[in-house]
Amino acid sequence: MSPGAAQPLLLGVRHHGPGSARSVRAALDAAQPRAVLIEGPPEGDALLALAAEPDMRPPVALLAHAADDPGRAAFWPLASFSPEWVALRWAQARDVPVRFIDLPAAHTLADGPGADEDDGGAGSVPVDPLAALAGAAGYDDPERWWEDVVEHRDADSARDPLAPFAALAEAMGVLRETHGDGGRPRDLVREAYMRQRMRAARREFGADYAVVCGAWHVPALRARTTAAADRALLTGLPKTKVETTWVPWTHRRLARAGGYGAGITSPGWYAHLFAAPDRPVERWLTKVAGLLREEDRQVSPAHVIEAVRLARTLAALRGRPLPGLTETLEAVRAVMCDGSDVPLALIEDRLVVGDVLGEVPGTAPAVPLQRDLTRRMRTLRLKAEAQSRDLELDLRKDTDAAKSLLLHRLRLLGVDWGVPTASRTGTGTFRETWRLCWEPELSVRVAEAGIWGTTVPGAATARAQAEARGAGELGEITALAERCLLAGLSEALPAVLRALADRAALDTDVARLAGALPALARSLRYGDVRGTDASALGTVAAGLAERICVALPAACAAGLDADGAAALRGHVDGVHGAVALLADTDPGLRERWSGVLRTLAGRDAVPGVIRGRAARLLLDGGRLPAEETARLMGLALSPAAAPADAAGWIEGFAGGNAGGGTLLVHDERLLGLIDTWLVSVPPDAFVDVLPLLRRTFGAYEPGVKRSLGELVRRGPGAGRARSASRAAPEGFAPDLDPARADAAEALARLLLAAAG
Repeated sequence: MSPGAAQPLLLGVRHHGPGSARSVRAALDAAQPRAVLIEGPPEGDALLALAAEPDMRPPVALLAHAADDPGRAAFWPLASFSPEWVALRWAQARDVPVRFIDLPAAHTLADGPGADEDDGGAGSVPVDPLAALAGAAGYDDPERWWEDVVEHRDADSARDPLAPFAALAEAMGVLRETHGDGGRPRDLVREAYMRQRMRAARREFGADYAVVCGAWHVPALRARTTAAADRALLTGLPKTKVETTWVPWTHRRLARAGGYGAGITSPGWYAHLFAAPDRPVERWLTKVAGLLREEDRQVSPAHVIEAVRLARTLAALRGRPLPGLTETLEAVRAVMCDGSDVPLALIEDRLVVGDVLGEVPGTAPAVPLQRDLTRRMRTLRLKAEAQSRDLELDLRKDTDAAKSLLLHRLRLLGVDWGVPTASRTGTGTFRETWRLCWEPELSVRVAEAGIWGTTVPGAATARAQAEARGAGELGEITALAERCLLAGLSEALPAVLRALADRAALDTDVARLAGALPALARSLRYGDVRGTDASALGTVAAGLAERICVALPAACAAGLDADGAAALRGHVDGVHGAVALLADTDPGLRERWSGVLRTLAGRDAVPGVIRGRAARLLLDGGRLPAEETARLMGLALSPAAAPADAAGWIEGFAGGNAGGGTLLVHDERLLGLIDTWLVSVPPDAFVDVLPLLRRTFGAYEPGVKRSLGELVRRGPGAGRARSASRAAPEGFAPDLDPARADAAEALARLLLAAAG
């Protein structure tokens, strides 16, 4: 400021500090300034009136993003205990002019990091002022020092409400003399702009105005500089057009590093300190007891009384004016949690951090896509919540189907509000389970997606069409086709199918073809379940399956290494499952695929893991007699076979999740062949094949392992003796009983239809 001028009221604060917020309120009540200036982007001035709306409930954030690139964005979060929010509401309640004075977002977003990375707050600069001041006071923990000198101080009863700001400004002045800009040269530019806005306020209000800013900036704002020097610092700054709005924020997001000011680790605790009218420790421990009782833990009023006593004792032993978060959590662990960290983790998650989500008035500016999304959420009664929750959907119900379509379309747009998870109530194709959690960053994603359209279906369709044109791999396009069907985007399918057909016609890699087919088969099924016309996919899928049937045997016999063989085995499984889904549209496909499996199972040049898997798939499908299976196993495990290849055959045949262990339990002939081969493996080769065998048999259920162990303990001779005396293993008939099998089939169909 210019020499000899009267000084305004400079209130240096820590962003998101409840002690600072109380002190600011007390100082403003005492000084009654004619205007209030707040550290923040001036573009937000036009939105300040919304803060007084009844529907505005912090935590909220001022969002600014580049008009031509919504992904280039910055947030200025404000909680109920933020000094800036308290100053804003104080001014609005008294009709006092209030303005933001920080460097405009138009400059901040034009070159480099946003405000959440370059805020200049008291705790975010490379030279940490809090750590320096705490060290000077003999504290090894800056947070504990700040709690003792600020958060636990009753500002409303202080004799001089301006005294703490004077003391903090003096301390910061010493730090600025020592460290200069503290490693953030951009702070000098920001402070030059703030001084310019202060000069404008002086011309309008005289010196009777207050400035609420990070304490680190106070010495620079009080410095005697000229307007010409500040203009020189601001000359030539890059600039871009920006748009601003208010968006909901969360306590959990405040707890992360970044954001306006430094991230704070305990927003729920700070909110309690700010809101508690008296006896904050007693009230806090009562909330903790209530949470634990909700979780069916036995916590009585006596526990609360004892925890309060212990927290106070710990604070006294440590020379603290009041128990802080550390003391209260230690008391809770000892008294209410029986020394366990498990319930303590719940307390830290639900209360110390918390899932509070703010609200913003519907009149706040928003891109058309956001307005359409809000309307659809309201229609479907879907509420954005910060706390993660599961949503079970039955796609046979119109409302649930509409919710599913909305969530899938948002995922196509990169707005992952919901993430599909495994259902706990069933595995039918008519059921879906989503895990919903609204993060503030999703508001930016919605703004970014606004370039694709003004409605959720239109934007998702345009995005899918663009992805189809730019996809480089066949698997990307098949996955996109599946997502389009899940999202009900019939208008996007023609473009996706054209890209799919073009890519499939040019791709000669059988592994990529095999990897793409399962997604197409699932897409056909989903189209049937959701009533979406996916018939065009059938033609593409059939052509893909034919090419796989022709090329796969040669690819499997092309001298594969162990990794390549394992990868192709996985593709064989995937294609087998896809053929089962496609068989209804092409009755001959199952037979052609069985011929491919027979070729793979009987060709010596094919790696053992693939031959074994082909034999097992044929056996399970009823297309390989038990005697032929035993013959193939005998050949694979003969003394002439390499031990590693034989072990691979066993892994392919009996490994995975296809019930290989149960098969061996009930067919002692196959188990005997494996047992005989295993004891004949030379000692030097046994060490090489042991990891493969352990991986195969280690995946079996404990009951299956016990049964196999009992059978092996009896010895292969006993098993063969029983097999000779009876035509089948114990408990099994020699041949299949068609009448009983038909009855079991009818019952299985009935159960599957009920599970739908």
